[in-house]
Amino acid sequence: MTDSPEQDYDPGDVAVIGMSLRAPGARTKEQFWDNLVHGRESVSFLAKEDIHVDETLIHSPFYVRACGVLDTYDKFDPSVFGISDRMAAAMMPENRLFLESAWEALEDGGYDPDRLKAEIGMYGANNPQTAALYSSPPDRVSVGPEAIEASLAWSPDTMTSNALYYMGLTGEAVTVAAVCAGFHYAVHLACQSLLLGQTDMAIAGGSMVRLPHPRGHLWEENRVLSKDGHCRPFDANGTGTALSSGVVTVLLKPLGRAVADRDHIYAVVKGSSVNNNGVSAMAYGLAQPERLSACIAGAMEVGGVTPDTVSMYEANGLGLPMTDELEVHAASMAFGKQTATTSIGGVKGNVGHGGVVSGGFGAIKAALALYHKQLPMTINLTEVNQDIDFPSTPFVPQLEGADWEPEAGIRRAGITSIGGGGYNAHLLLEEAPTATGRAPEHEGRARLATLSAMDDDALARQRARLRAWLEANPELRLDDVCFSLNLGRKVMARRWAVVVRSRAELIAALSEDAARGPATTTAAAPQADPGSFSLGDNGIVPSGTDAQALSDLAAAWVTGRQVDFDALHLGEASHRVPLPTYPFLPRRFWRTDW
Repeated sequence: MTDSPEQDYDPGDVAVIGMSLRAPGARTKEQFWDNLVHGRESVSFLAKEDIHVDETLIHSPFYVRACGVLDTYDKFDPSVFGISDRMAAAMMPENRLFLESAWEALEDGGYDPDRLKAEIGMYGANNPQTAALYSSPPDRVSVGPEAIEASLAWSPDTMTSNALYYMGLTGEAVTVAAVCAGFHYAVHLACQSLLLGQTDMAIAGGSMVRLPHPRGHLWEENRVLSKDGHCRPFDANGTGTALSSGVVTVLLKPLGRAVADRDHIYAVVKGSSVNNNGVSAMAYGLAQPERLSACIAGAMEVGGVTPDTVSMYEANGLGLPMTDELEVHAASMAFGKQTATTSIGGVKGNVGHGGVVSGGFGAIKAALALYHKQLPMTINLTEVNQDIDFPSTPFVPQLEGADWEPEAGIRRAGITSIGGGGYNAHLLLEEAPTATGRAPEHEGRARLATLSAMDDDALARQRARLRAWLEANPELRLDDVCFSLNLGRKVMARRWAVVVRSRAELIAALSEDAARGPATTTAAAPQADPGSFSLGDNGIVPSGTDAQALSDLAAAWVTGRQVDFDALHLGEASHRVPLPTYPFLPRRFWRTDW
């Protein structure tokens, strides 16, 4: 991070500077957004032989073979974190997924954990039932190192502390239990810690794996699970939702600091609020309109935002008429009587109900809607429930995708999450501030770009992914790309570097035959004279920025020398930009005995 002065931003605003997601039908947030824009439903309908439950359940006439399948639920790449295969198998699947997702969020934000000299808060929600279904470690009489290691790998409580430890970070670690509102609670606590100055950055999220996986559900009339496996938010024919799994994490930093540090900003958390129905609940576990309304209004009050400026409302939206009506009634009370129009939608139609991570699916949808300035359609909504009196509310169901043109002149989105047991939570997001003008990039200047990985196969995958990313995002500046690669990635054993003068040269160097071109690889690097470099506390200090000096630096770096990349980019105005994250090579790990 930099010591440059912060600009004048609301001290209560928190920037979302990195995001990671795995959802049914989407391995990345980009795939998730593409599914939303194109109205894809990612709930799978399973064959009987693919379902791991009791035979009696499968043959029940009320058993619905629908599930939001997470295809990586049982896989993990422990080598990146220095975790043994034995430990990887002991770790609860939610702990493994959260760890990889937290890594991706940090990389997406452009930060290398080894170079961070900051307190990083880690806040995450998981499902304690998953640990029980993965089965508990034996109750040993001894509490020696082996017993403790196995217990901490398995425990849902240690999900966030494990992430700090294996990523090489220090800071707060809080594992949240707030059932289906868990993601929102994690973000709420993270923002509080940031604003109190207890942490410099925070990773917040949730991880959910429904075991056995995949599995369907038993339909019961007037309960929250769908009769046919489809979730139809606000539809007259809705019968509930399907179950799903996933993981979502976000990287957060106070907005003023993020702007000063030239971070990439997806969206801004303007406000957050949580409460519980307690004894006021109509029925235990059912939404209570007055309490939910107070929660929604509280987030807007915290952010200093008036309801008429919030033009997107991402609902909890279970797709059950009774619960949808209660939620819209509660939101209407919070928004009050106003003439502005607010789009209302529900992502559960796309991916089902992800439990503790369900609010994360909605938050990522809203953040990307703000980022792309588009409102995705709400799928499976064909006959609006007339018992929901939408004309008397500010809300208009988003039946088709559309460009987001807010009446108030600024884009803001509210995201509600409701958990059984009376948990209510609401996040208020705002579009990122307009970037200040920048001087055009210096064309023809030599730049050094670096990549590294655990092995040559992963390095080749990195090159292929980066090339595809650059081809798909022609607006990216070369100086930003090199800055983000050189300072925002953990340095590993197998390395690749190239000196280029343009995006086109970099794309060409990343091609399959790049080893015969200008690139320098670990296996084919010329030997550099150790005595020709000036050394500082952080490694080799660059002697210049001309092509020859950078080529010498590249040769030294790929053969294992430490380079002071901060000194290389000193005085630049480059920005961190999202680039492909590490190409994990997950293998199946599943503990069968202790």
